[in-house]
This record gives sequence, C-alpha cells and structure tokens, in this order.
Amino acid sequence: MSLTLNAQIDRVEPPFWYAGMKNSELQIMFYGKNIAEYQVTVSNAIKITNVKRTENPNYIFVTIDTKKVSATDLIFTFKNNNKESFTQKYTLKKRRDNSAQRKSYDASDMMYLLMPDRFANGNRNNDSEDATTEKFNRELPGGRHGGDIEGIIKNLGYISSLGATTIWSTPLCEDNDAAFSYHTYGQSDVYKIDPRYGTNEDYVRLSSEMHKKNMKLVMDYVTNHWGIEHWMMKDLPTREWINQFDKYTQTNHKRTVINDTHASKIDTETCLNGWFAPSMPDLNLSNPLALKYLIQNAIWWIEYADLDGFRVDTFNYSDPKGIAKWTKSVTDEYPNFNIVGEVWMQSQAQISYWQKHSPISKIQDYNSNLPSVMDFPLFEATSKVFNEDDGSWDKGMIKLYDNFTNDFLYPNTNNMLVFVENHDTNRFNQTYGNDIRKYKMAMALIATVRGIPQLYYGSEIGMTGDKGKGDADIRQDFPGGWEGDENNAFIKEGRTPGQSDYFDYTSKLFNWRKTKSVVHFGKMTHYIPENNVYVYFRYNTNESVMVLINNSNETHTINTHRFKENIKDFKIGKDVISELTFDITNEIIIEPKSVLILELK
Repeated sequence: MSLTLNAQIDRVEPPFWYAGMKNSELQIMFYGKNIAEYQVTVSNAIKITNVKRTENPNYIFVTIDTKKVSATDLIFTFKNNNKESFTQKYTLKKRRDNSAQRKSYDASDMMYLLMPDRFANGNRNNDSEDATTEKFNRELPGGRHGGDIEGIIKNLGYISSLGATTIWSTPLCEDNDAAFSYHTYGQSDVYKIDPRYGTNEDYVRLSSEMHKKNMKLVMDYVTNHWGIEHWMMKDLPTREWINQFDKYTQTNHKRTVINDTHASKIDTETCLNGWFAPSMPDLNLSNPLALKYLIQNAIWWIEYADLDGFRVDTFNYSDPKGIAKWTKSVTDEYPNFNIVGEVWMQSQAQISYWQKHSPISKIQDYNSNLPSVMDFPLFEATSKVFNEDDGSWDKGMIKLYDNFTNDFLYPNTNNMLVFVENHDTNRFNQTYGNDIRKYKMAMALIATVRGIPQLYYGSEIGMTGDKGKGDADIRQDFPGGWEGDENNAFIKEGRTPGQSDYFDYTSKLFNWRKTKSVVHFGKMTHYIPENNVYVYFRYNTNESVMVLINNSNETHTINTHRFKENIKDFKIGKDVISELTFDITNEIIIEPKSVLILELK
C-alpha cells in the first residue's frame, strides 16, 4: 500500500482511494513544506471542486469529483508563482465485487473481544521496532508484551471453536506513546497498523483468513481523540483541528449534559471539548476538514481491509452533530454495515438516546444514525445480581427483569451488544470469586436474551483480574500465547481441569446458539421472578426455548402452569447443555445457582 511521494510532499491522505463510491466527492490532504503556495490541477479531466488552505502553509486540501471515473492513476500538478512545478501520482483502485452491500454482524453472531498485545505472540521478530518508542517488556504489567496479528491468525481455530463468529480487536493502528501504548487507543497514525502488531498487509490477511472461516472482523474505531504523539500534533493543519482551551481542560465525563434541558453552557462545553486525558487530544468533529478526514479514513479501512463492522470508542464524547454525520456517511456507503457505539451510561433512556431513530432523541430532533449500542445497564445488573441471594422486590433476579421491562425505550433491541465484562471493567470471574455456577448463569443469560452477545478473551477459561489493581490486571496475557508458557489453554490437552470446565460449557453453549434463529430474532416473554428464579421464553412460529435461572441457594420446584401461555401444547424440554429431558407439563425441579435452557418439544 506504499505511496511513492514527490520530494516536496511528506504525506498524502488517504494514500489512495476507490472508484465507484456512492459519495463521489474525495478530499485529499497533501502535506509538505509550504505546499499551500502552489496551485493545483489534476489529469484525466477530473473536476476539482474545492481547494482549501488553512493558516498552516504546509497543508492543502484538494477535493475532486470521482463520479463516473474508473479505476486509474491520476496526476496532480503543483505550480507556484516562481514557475516551479512538480507532480504527484494518485491511484483510484477497483473495489471488491458487491463491496457496498457487504453483510455485517447482527444478532446471529457471537463477538469475541480480544486485546492483541495480550492474546498471542505469533511473530517474535516484531516485539520491538525501531520506529516506535516503547519496547517489549513482558515483565512490566503495563508494558508491551508482544501479542500481534499473527498470534490472532494462528488461533482463529480456537476462537471459532468457542462458537464465536466475529472478532472485535481493540485498536491496531500505531500508538507511539512512550509508555502504556499496548491498549492502542492513543493512536499516532490512523493509516498505519502498529509495527509491533504487524503490517497493513498482515491486517488484510487477518481479514481474509477470517472470511475463509466465515468469521467477521470488527475494527475498534476512535472518533473522539488521537494520541499526543500523532504526527499532526507536531504541526496541526489548523488550530481548530482539535478542541483547545487556554489551559489543559479535561472532560467532565457527564454525558447527560448533551440532552439535559437544564444544562449550563460551560458544563456542556467542558463535556464535549475537554480532553479524555492529557495524552489524548480531543478531535473537533465540528470542523469540516477534520470530520471529512475521519469519514474517509473509516471508509478507507473498510474497503482496504474488507471489514465487516465497527465498534466506536467513546461514541458520545464527540460533537453530537459531527458524530451523527460521520456515522451516516459510513452507513450511506454501506447500508448493511453495523456500527456499535460505546455509550457508557446506566440509564436505559440515556442509552436509547444514542441508537438510530430513538424515540427519546426524536423529542430533541436529534438522530445519531448509530445502528447499535452497548447495553451498559444490563452489564451493571449482571455485575451485582449473582451475589444477591435475596430476590425480593428490587434485589437479585428482579434487577434483570426490570432491565428488560425498559426495552420499549429502544428502537431496535436485537441490535444491542450484551456483555458481562470488557477490557475496561472488573473481570466477571474476579467479581464472583471464580464461582463457575455464576459464570454459567451469566453466559446463559447473554446467549439467550435479545441482542448480540460479546465474550471477553479468557473468560472462557476462568481468567480473573482486579481493576482496582490497575488496567493491566484485567488485561493479562492469555496462557499459551507465548512460547514457553507453562499452561497452553489454546489446546484441549493443555488446559487445566478448571479451565476445561469453563471452556467446555462456553463452547457448547455458543455453538448451540449459532444455529438458533429463535434466540437471534425471536420474541421474548418473561415472568416476574419468584424466589430469585427468573423464567423467560424465546420463541417464533417454529420453535420455543424456555430459560430458567435459579439464583437462590436452594433447590426449587417450579410449577409450570403459570407459564401455560408459552408452554402451550409442548410436553418436554431438552436441556441444551446436559441434554437431559424434563417433563414440563406440571413442574420442573432446578438446582441452586443453576440454569436450564430447554428446547421445547
């Protein structure tokens, strides 16, 4: 993907583009010393529709119309008043067949979240790189540990064996921070894979290898901020490219001010324009040049790497109008492309506000255009309920029931990401003291309720981690991902008995789910929990599944007559894990801290 640059040009972004895009307008950024002094023309009878110069003479933004232009090489000619001139070749490439109609992830998928630096080291030769500051140091909990793209590729079979159909990897673009760069959310070049993970070509190969296995690749995209070491921070295109105050100002993180009718202007400005951290400059999506740059960068990666979806970090930290335009621009090009946004709020109404066509945001004449949202209220509930043995009124399983009673607020409950943990939270198995019974209840829940289930790497083998000890503790290395690891949990014979118990349950559950459209898109009826036992049904015209979760410390006999409207004429239920059959015509006995997932016959 390398671009041969003229001596007067240091960078061209996007480095190339694609013919036949729905939006034929392409903004090309040329960067070089005093390049704004030059006049620009282009070959092939291409129309230049706009040339934008800023207060920085080292940038020029040239917009061309590519409508009805086939894949070809263009020649840009730059001339100044001294009659000095030079040329720069620029390529429009052919798109993949049916690229615009690519299928994305949905509720039929299970998403596996991994952090590449902590998953598997497939290529030891890239552990440290001359081009990046931080070097390999596996002894440092928050250091670079050497996991990479090759490690993911080598373990695709393992991920698939779990029943996962989709991989969400935390960001892979270059992060050149001097320390703690392993998380890669402080990106320094958004057109380049971090060399410690591999190359751009390696990322394309990951996508290709996944598609051979009918798996989908989701890129973690960051619209709100870059890293302080991003190359532009040393020479900004314009002061308005990032949000700046007279002195460093951190966001107040109070995202409620965006839709709060009583919010003060200063609180709103601090919320939207303050930086996430001193090392993360806040991108200004209200600036048309910056917004267009991010739109095109996202589309470029979709085309180049043949991506299947996005997860957007800190979605509601960006300018609301700008992020809505960004999202719509992407989905206009790819109507089936799914994007899930991180909106870390505890209220269902607040979460709903950010999903596309929300009845909540419609009140304020706002539409985020975001297809999917992360279900943080459900996460908050699952982080508490399995330790609550008292299920009276608002405790225990009532919290789960109450969560789903608010589904009427969402425009599309099937397109919500459901999870019990991720790379920013306490490890689920840490919270619950490695009680596999509670893990089984939680996994059964996210596997059978509406939405897209997401599993965090290592949970399936019982990995723990205490966020109170720092982020590195919840992002530990996967055992077996490094040569010389004593324990290799990637292979059956390498797992401990405890790891096997977790893995076998997870694998059987999610491989069963793979083919069950009834839990992908079926309807749901649930019943008010009694004695800390939650019962609900997923059903369609052909199938019905009954789920019973007993969160109490006692064995309970469940009278099934209460569920007659869903049981109807079914006589037996077969548990998908134990494969035992139950007579459901009268009563069902369920053990303490256990779950039954019954296919009704």
